[in-house]
Amino acid sequence: MKIKKVKLYKTVYIPEELPQTPYKEVAFVGRSNVGKSSLLNTLVNNYKIAKVSSEPGKTRSVNFYLINDKFFMVDLPGYGFAKVPFKEQKRWRDLIEKYLKERDTLKGVFLLVDSKVGPTEKDKQMKDWLDFFGIPYVVVATKVDKLKSSEKQKLKRKVEEGLKDKDLEIIPFSSKTREGRVEVLKRIERLLEA
Repeated sequence: MKIKKVKLYKTVYIPEELPQTPYKEVAFVGRSNVGKSSLLNTLVNNYKIAKVSSEPGKTRSVNFYLINDKFFMVDLPGYGFAKVPFKEQKRWRDLIEKYLKERDTLKGVFLLVDSKVGPTEKDKQMKDWLDFFGIPYVVVATKVDKLKSSEKQKLKRKVEEGLKDKDLEIIPFSSKTREGRVEVLKRIERLLEA
């Protein structure tokens, strides 16, 4: 898949603003500071499209990026960041849940897990939630450039054990080295065709 055109189509803060369009969607979800914005920028070859911040919890909306005028990549707010007030965390959670539960156009989710930290309890909850609602998903282990080669060899097992699932599809990814970019784009293509 070649990405030739990308634009921010809509930014949504409340469920009622979610757009109704004929376009298929793939969504990206993960805890705050997992590298979601960096991954999106790497996929579309545009390092300014999704705002990257050193401060976790900056994505507070659902952002719809229209790709090649054909489908959406949807950036969901990060979860699990303690410094955000509880009321704001609840608003994000409600927005994410409403999005994931009710989007007929959603073809799959990329669940991002920090390869250095490993899956958190919140990542496990998100995985269980996706399983419960039957939403197809792929696990992307981000920041693999920070791993030693011995850690990289154990990555698949670490993620499987953390998410308590031996049958996961896991793509190692680095926005620095661009490892995994082609694999994620191929997987997006397959999800959209399914």
